[in-house]
Amino acid sequence: MPVSKSLRRLLRIREVEEEQCRIRLETANSELNHLQNALQATVDRDRRGRELVVASAHSGDLPDRLAGMEEMRTAVRFAEVLTPRIAEKERQVAQLRKAFMDKRIEHRQAETLIEETEAKDAIETGRRTQQTLDDWFSSKQHREKGREERRAASKRDSRQVPATGSTQSDQT
Repeated sequence: MPVSKSLRRLLRIREVEEEQCRIRLETANSELNHLQNALQATVDRDRRGRELVVASAHSGDLPDRLAGMEEMRTAVRFAEVLTPRIAEKERQVAQLRKAFMDKRIEHRQAETLIEETEAKDAIETGRRTQQTLDDWFSSKQHREKGREERRAASKRDSRQVPATGSTQSDQT
């Protein structure tokens, strides 16, 4: 039996669902990377603030020291805000990755089902073709055998012609 339209439709739906999950996962990964980059920038800001404080301690420049301390405080506040957001985004990415893998499995299952059905159809078609060829060959042999038997019978009949001209009614 050929693959049904509904099964092909199911495969197409699974492909679309998998693609949508992949896009959502890529978007969430991009957002996570953006947050992680922002956290790294915060760490860099904190480092620059510390360097400014150390440099101002050697030079005695009060505005640089205050600016460095403010940079460090700002970096800490940003880190406090970014850290829970990153954790939440990581949980979301994990959920989306699982959903994507589930959809991928469903898609592969539908694909496998169609492939198996097509393989069974191909095997069945091959069997039917072979059966048709076997039937044709068998009937050809049967016809040839019948012809040979008729030829042999006609040769036998032609050899059994009576030698005398007497008929059967004379012999009774």
